[in-house]
Amino acid sequence: MADIRPFCAIRPAKGMEEKIAALPYDVYSSKEAREAVKDRPDSFLRIDRPEINFESGQDMYAPEVYQYAHDRLQDMKKKGKFIQDKKPCYYIYRLIMGDRKQTGFVACASIWDYEAQIIKKHENTRAEKEQDRIRHVTACDAQTGPIFLAYRNTDALQKIMDRYTDGIPEYSFTAEDGITHMGWIVENEDDIAFIRKAFADMNAIYIADGHHRCASAVKVGFDKSGRNPNHNGTEEYNYFLSVLFPEDSLKIYDYNRVVKDLNGMSTDEFLERLQSVFDVRETSHAVRPVERGTFGCYLDHKWYKIRYKGRRSKDPVEGLDVTILQKECLAPILGIGDPKTDKRIDFVGGIRGLSELERRVNTTDAVAFSMYPTDIKELFAVADAGLLMPPKSTWFEPKLRSGLYIHSIAAKD
Repeated sequence: MADIRPFCAIRPAKGMEEKIAALPYDVYSSKEAREAVKDRPDSFLRIDRPEINFESGQDMYAPEVYQYAHDRLQDMKKKGKFIQDKKPCYYIYRLIMGDRKQTGFVACASIWDYEAQIIKKHENTRAEKEQDRIRHVTACDAQTGPIFLAYRNTDALQKIMDRYTDGIPEYSFTAEDGITHMGWIVENEDDIAFIRKAFADMNAIYIADGHHRCASAVKVGFDKSGRNPNHNGTEEYNYFLSVLFPEDSLKIYDYNRVVKDLNGMSTDEFLERLQSVFDVRETSHAVRPVERGTFGCYLDHKWYKIRYKGRRSKDPVEGLDVTILQKECLAPILGIGDPKTDKRIDFVGGIRGLSELERRVNTTDAVAFSMYPTDIKELFAVADAGLLMPPKSTWFEPKLRSGLYIHSIAAKD
C-alpha cells in the first residue's frame, strides 16, 4: 500500500516558469553550471548549485554556500517569483520530446514506504553525494529536486490524467533544448481522493532516477522525526517530492561505455581476446544494437558488431547486457574491475549519439561499446528481487526540470 499524497507546492508565479526551470543540478559540473546561468538571473540552478554564485574555486560544501541557497529561495518567494498553494493538490507534469509525450503526477511519497521497500531502488548511492543533498535540503528546509518514480500502468489513473491534460494547462513552455514542459493542477477533492486511493492500491513503486536525492530526503526525514518529541508521522518531512510516471510512457536510452586504453594489448590482440567470448564481425557502418545480447564496438576507426556466445542467465542482474559486457569483456580483458571507481572507463548517454563515441575514440580513448538499452521491465525485475543494477545501467530522457515544484518541509507555526 503506497502512501502518495498531495501537497502545497511552492512553484513559479505565472509567467516565471521558463525563467526559473533548470535541468537537474547533477547533470552539470560547476563550470558548466556557471555557463548555463549567464543571462539567467532567476535560473533555479542558482539555488540547486549555489556555489556558482561565489568566486570560482569556492568550496561548494561550505556552510555559507548552502545558506545562500536558503536565502535566495526565500528572497524569490518574498519578491513573488514563487508562490505556494494554500491547499494540498496533486499536479500533472508533461514533457514532450520530439513526437513522444511523458506525463506523470507530481506528489509526495512516504519515507517510510522507502524504508519498507514499497518504494524500490535499483542502485546503490555514494555517501559523499548524499551528504551534499542532505545539507542542501536541511539548509533550504525544502526538497528542491523531484525524485523520478515509475509505476505499473493503471487504466484508472490514465483516465484521470487524460481528462486533465485535455484541458488548458497552468503553464506551457519550450526550453532551450527543445523539450516542452506543461503543467496542470488537480485541486478537486473527489479527484484527489481518487488518485490517492489508486496509488494506495499499489504494492510497489520504483525509483527510476534520483537515488541520491531520494536517499538524502529520507535521511533528513528520519533525523527530523528522531529529534521531534511530538512526531506523529503526518509532518511534511515524512514525505519527499516525486514525479510518478506510468511505465509505458518512459523510454530508457542506451548508456554506452568508452575505455581509455586496451590494457596493454594491440588492436589485433584485443580482437582475438574478444572473439573467445563474442562473435565479432566488422561492419561498414556505426552499430546501434537492436536486440539484447548484441553490442557495437568502435576501435581503430572501425565498427564491429559483437554478439555474446554464451547462455544468458535467468538472474535479473546477471542477465543484463551491462552485466555481460562487464563480466565477459571489461573486467577480464580490459582490466576494469570496478567501473564505479576506475578512471579508465567513462559512460556516455545514448542521447548524445554514436558520433560521440567515434569522436572520443578518434581523439582521447581507445575503444567504445554501444549498448542495447535496459528495458523498464528489467529495472522492475531487479528491484522486485531486492537486487542492484551495475553502475550506469539506465539513461532516462527527457530530464525533469527542477524549480517547477518545490516541497517545503519547514515546521508549521
